[in-house]
Amino acid sequence: MAKFTSVEKIQAVIRFQSGTEGVKSIAKSMGVDHSVLLNWIKQYEYHGEKAFEKRYTSYTLQYKLDVLNYMNEQGTSIWETAAIFNISTHATLLQWKKQLEEEGIDALEPKKKGVHP
Repeated sequence: MAKFTSVEKIQAVIRFQSGTEGVKSIAKSMGVDHSVLLNWIKQYEYHGEKAFEKRYTSYTLQYKLDVLNYMNEQGTSIWETAAIFNISTHATLLQWKKQLEEEGIDALEPKKKGVHP
């Protein structure tokens, strides 16, 4: 999938908000699935332009548990929860949920990146 700049994402959301184009039309013109655009729209609704700032985040175990607990307690969808917590893709939450269910809480511990002696 192509990478889009924050400006391109904001422009797509504004096109949708203007009411003259539909989600599927905008998504097709950009070459993305409409679900991607819907996610951008939700993120923008919750966080404005900050939703698309570059961030390289390593989530703590507690944060992951808090997000999963919020989703369970509030009954929000994976898509909605990702938007609320400004997690760039719902697939991250799917992965956390699967790891917790299949491997237990230890599987959610952040992994060290890079070369380790």
